[in-house]
Amino acid sequence: MGNEIVTTEENKPTRKKYVLKKREATKTDYKVNYETDLNQAQLDAVTSKEGPILVIAGAGSGKTKTLTYRVARLIEDGIKPENILLLTFTKKAATEMLSRATIVLDDRCEKVAGGTFHSFANIILRKYSNLLKLKNNFTILDKTDCEDIINHITGQLYPKKEKRFPKKSTILEIYSKSVNKETPTKQIIEDEFPQFAHCEDKIIEIHKAYVAYKRENSVLDYDDLLLYIKLLLENNENLRKTLSNQYQYIMVDEYQDTNTLQADVIKLLASEHNNIMAVGDDAQSIYSFRGANYRNILDFPKLFDGTKIIKLEQNYRSTQNILNLTNTIISRAKEKFAKNLFSEIQSPVMPALICAKDTQMEADFICQRILELLDEDISLSDICVLTRNARMSYSLEIELSKRAIPFQKFGGPKFMETAHIKDVVAHLRVIINPDDVISLNRILLLLKGIGAATVNNIMPVIKGQLNPDVKLLPSNKTTSIVPMLKTLDKLRNFIATKKPSDIVEEVINYYLPILKDKYDDFNKREKDLDHFQYLAGQYSNLEDFISDIALEPPDASVEEMYKRNSDDEALTISTIHSAKGLEWDSVFIIGAVDGRFPSAYSFNSEEEMDEELRLMYVATTRAKNNLYITYPVDMYDYSMNMVLSKPSRFLDNIPDDILELWDITEG
Repeated sequence: MGNEIVTTEENKPTRKKYVLKKREATKTDYKVNYETDLNQAQLDAVTSKEGPILVIAGAGSGKTKTLTYRVARLIEDGIKPENILLLTFTKKAATEMLSRATIVLDDRCEKVAGGTFHSFANIILRKYSNLLKLKNNFTILDKTDCEDIINHITGQLYPKKEKRFPKKSTILEIYSKSVNKETPTKQIIEDEFPQFAHCEDKIIEIHKAYVAYKRENSVLDYDDLLLYIKLLLENNENLRKTLSNQYQYIMVDEYQDTNTLQADVIKLLASEHNNIMAVGDDAQSIYSFRGANYRNILDFPKLFDGTKIIKLEQNYRSTQNILNLTNTIISRAKEKFAKNLFSEIQSPVMPALICAKDTQMEADFICQRILELLDEDISLSDICVLTRNARMSYSLEIELSKRAIPFQKFGGPKFMETAHIKDVVAHLRVIINPDDVISLNRILLLLKGIGAATVNNIMPVIKGQLNPDVKLLPSNKTTSIVPMLKTLDKLRNFIATKKPSDIVEEVINYYLPILKDKYDDFNKREKDLDHFQYLAGQYSNLEDFISDIALEPPDASVEEMYKRNSDDEALTISTIHSAKGLEWDSVFIIGAVDGRFPSAYSFNSEEEMDEELRLMYVATTRAKNNLYITYPVDMYDYSMNMVLSKPSRFLDNIPDDILELWDITEG
């Protein structure tokens, strides 16, 4: 009978009737395969929808990808794009995320409200400006505009300023910090600008007049955008509810970098639903000097009840050996969200701590190792040197120049571009060559009461000689010009007998009163002069020293070549602050000597010391495969009058199987 079906009346098969209709999409019918594209923690963040969510995204853990996929997921779940708000710290970041979300899903993602805090505030304020009695065509001032207004107000209120009165840029900086930190001007001066405590009342009056001027003229500065949107939301309940209901799902990138004012705005915008996802890494909070408040991310669970915390710990950048070191470093932070980064990238190469005899040997080692990495087919553009501050790379820049290794520098002025160093070098050049009209012109203009017209009149008299006939000089100018010429003439006679560092020291001693009069931040610039003197100590001949530092930096020509040809390669030198978010195959962290990294100025503050620790963590997590940390053992610190010789305390007692120790002091 085979496969025949035998039927009887009793077992006669019946046919079911089916009605064809379009099947509704369910939550499992997604265009994007989230389960395949994401790891479990990322998937948890992407699929978590309601309520407050804090995503602690470790370095290299795919934070951008997670935000991108969450935008796509929300839209696939039926959330209208215009009900989603994505706030970032740069326009580029927001554009990149929404562009990637569009690729992942479709062009609906382009309709998501995304941008920086300030651009979002600008849109809202122009729409509801009448509620704040502002004109909707208000002008946004740039920094130069603001400084000019400050300068105008200061001139009107105090035409005869005190000798040590802050410059317009400093007054503006004090105001900006007061606004962003929501801290009275008086407190900002006390904490961060104590050198101007004697004119505190005048600064406060200038700030009041500055605020009044802006209101009267319908102009806003950058900080006002945040200040006014907060006032708008606080003082208009109906509007706050309207905006909160419009933006039903809010995401904030780099939450650890928000300031107090930004956190307040977020709280107000999310007030009706608390559907807020903050993404960031407490371990990478390093911008307190810009007003960022580390407590924002730490206290997020307290601010938003019922917060779900998700940790992204799988790292897609670095080898596990590098992560073993970074995990050890950050584990020493006083306050943190505990996490343990791990990677599937394995390598036998260990991070190394290198002890050098001095900064010259440190620079020699780095240059030699860079050449070896190039022989290993690592691109020069995939190598980076990181510094705690810009001036710590000066010795290395000179050595790279000698060896014709092209480099580009970020995060601080290059050695020869700092005005105060240029001033000192100009004095030294005139000592060597009194015919150097360019340098002579520069140092004359530093003198009080000497302008361009006077310089043009006296240049023929003093050009080529430092001991001119005083009678030929303008009688009312001799008190400022003659002492300078005598000082330089005396030092010129000592070129053959005195060490370069001794001559530099005398020039600096002469220049210090000018420095203090010319720059509000003279206390910081003095450290640069100390380091300049240290560099001079590496030479036995003043002319050789001036010649070396006068070499046109290769990075200047490299930058020009970059504009013409993006394929040209150059080593990167960067401050750690400027390197955040970037990565390289091989990373050198230089000058990791205790007292410089961490800075001695942070020793008495637990908060500042913790930020220094996080800075070291950020630096070490930039490396993919090779990580070298170097320190010299005879770095003299003039401000503390002592030799710094110990490696950073952040690297104390780290086992040899995590951090190799190399000693090249006998090199």
